[in-house]
Amino acid sequence: MNELNDLKRELQEIKQLTLIVAKQALTMSDASLFTGLSKSHLYKLTCYKKIPYYKSDGGKFTFFDKDELTAWQLKHKVKTADEIETEAENYMLTSAVKKKGGKHG
Repeated sequence: MNELNDLKRELQEIKQLTLIVAKQALTMSDASLFTGLSKSHLYKLTCYKKIPYYKSDGGKFTFFDKDELTAWQLKHKVKTADEIETEAENYMLTSAVKKKGGKHG
């Protein structure tokens, strides 16, 4: 019986995820599945206006735009070691050029 319940739960999750793919406006439950964040964490983020969201007429329901959620999730990129090294090299090169130019001017 446990295997049957597990299978039903998995099928329900697959159904929800399939529906999320087709939607642009996500409910709190949808957004939780989409982002992997708990509903309570999403509520806190909306309360402190740390995440883009929309309210229904009357303010009873909260909705999220799927593209905005993705952009929000990807907003704080962490640079790779190669990117940091390239930036440091470019900084050193431009600093050296500026110092040379300053001595002659």
